[in-house]
Amino acid sequence: MLVGSVFPGPAVSFDPEYLVRNLVAVIGSHNYAPADPDEAVGFLCRTGMRDQLAALVSEPLALTGDRRRVRDGLPWHPPEGRDRAVNAAVQLPSGVMSAGADSDRPAPAKNMVWIPGGTFSMGSNDFYPEERPVHEVAVDGFWMDTHVVTVAEFRRFVSDTGHVSTAEIAPDAAEFPEAPDHMLVPGSLVFTPPQQRVPLDDVSRWWSWTPGAYWRRPEGPGSDIDGRQRHPVTHVSYVDAAAYAAWAGKALPTEAEWEFAARGGLDQAVFAWGNEFMPKGRHRANTWQGAFPHENLEEDGFSRTSPVGSFPPNGYGLFDVTGNVWEWTRDLHTADNAEHSPVVTTSCCTTSNPVQGEGGFAAGRFRVIKGGSHLCAPNYCLRYRPAARQRESVDTSTSHIGFRCMVPGDE
Repeated sequence: MLVGSVFPGPAVSFDPEYLVRNLVAVIGSHNYAPADPDEAVGFLCRTGMRDQLAALVSEPLALTGDRRRVRDGLPWHPPEGRDRAVNAAVQLPSGVMSAGADSDRPAPAKNMVWIPGGTFSMGSNDFYPEERPVHEVAVDGFWMDTHVVTVAEFRRFVSDTGHVSTAEIAPDAAEFPEAPDHMLVPGSLVFTPPQQRVPLDDVSRWWSWTPGAYWRRPEGPGSDIDGRQRHPVTHVSYVDAAAYAAWAGKALPTEAEWEFAARGGLDQAVFAWGNEFMPKGRHRANTWQGAFPHENLEEDGFSRTSPVGSFPPNGYGLFDVTGNVWEWTRDLHTADNAEHSPVVTTSCCTTSNPVQGEGGFAAGRFRVIKGGSHLCAPNYCLRYRPAARQRESVDTSTSHIGFRCMVPGDE
């Protein structure tokens, strides 16, 4: 059991119901309820919540009455100072790296964790051509947002700056000379599922240019963001994401930084949590179940986006790194993921801190997006994986693309 590897010493008997019920309160701000003690302990270790773990481990040993209170749904708080010595003995399970373990500095902003630098095998040779070839990459340590930017966070940015998103600006007729006049109006791309099975060779069968759709009207006129404040903000272009990052004193991650962080220390695992899609029969990300695009079974509980933190985090404490929404990176898109420039090599075969396209928009129109979305399905787009990558135009916005930010470790 994981608890045994975290707390060396005499075997301890844990009450799963007790531990899980307490953890719901302890990590409730993440909207994450662990399924069992192993998963709960792993979460607390990875996210640095060691005091809480120490209290939860020590309390069940003696406080039978308090355990009953928890089972009955009554308030419970661990006595201050009890068994704090346990905290010093907490060790991470083998193979799991602790976010923040390599940085003594406070996080530069709320909801950021430290991603320790390292070398990893980037890409995949097993799925789509643009992910090839697997190649070794080294990145320096950096800070990463634990979740994608939410509707509430983006709304504060707009309120503070008056930013007008790309979707709120009519396309330039000179850039789209063949577009009919009725499409040269502010709007964005919205996923609209067909009513029956359709061929998968034409995305216009399920993507619709929707006049009036933007981040406040995710499905177009008549829709709103009520009840979606903790959902990822969508209908944001690369231009919008870069503007938000600058306002927040952050940056968008490079593709290499994003993939390194998304893997959570699991080098070359298929998914952000390992090689099994549904460990213990549980969904670990917001993806599509059923035959895309007409049949959405919603077995994971969501038909579109989900609140950030609805699924367990990866090994670095990052939520929703795959599924939910695609995420912008600052790299220009290239035919394969080994074409980075400028390149600084630290050995004959390791690329260090690669980034493609620092020259700005003039260097090209397409940036890399990562992580897949709630619309990714095995029968069409099995891209809810750290290695997955797609290109998107810098001025495009859709109902399934968002972003998160980072801060370099030397700032």
